[in-house]
Amino acid sequence: MNDRGTREDTAKKILVVEDDQDNREMLIKVLRHNGYRTIEAVDGKEAVERAKAENPDLILLDCYIPKMDGYEVTRRLKGDRGLKHIPIIALTAHAMKGDREEALAAGCDGYIAKPINVRKLPEQIKHFLEQST
Repeated sequence: MNDRGTREDTAKKILVVEDDQDNREMLIKVLRHNGYRTIEAVDGKEAVERAKAENPDLILLDCYIPKMDGYEVTRRLKGDRGLKHIPIIALTAHAMKGDREEALAAGCDGYIAKPINVRKLPEQIKHFLEQST
């Protein structure tokens, strides 16, 4: 059991793909506090590798990451028969007009605008996970 009373082996697993260490740590802290297991990746290449190795229940994906941007990561994962079922939620900046549309066109299942509201994040994650079942 973890500190929230949920069993670790039944907790939903979320891959957090974020190159900014502070943002990544904040996301992981909030997710773990809400009973989720987390996996981390800091660039697009690692994101694809971790998704294939771990088969997460959901992926939170920054669109602007090194080695391979989030749009290409999404296209690759959605093009893989074994991974296309995993919901991918783009993390997009308010200031970048068109990010939402580009993320959805690449195959993302949803988006969360940055800066991320940590009070709303658990409910947003729950909503995306429920939509995928």
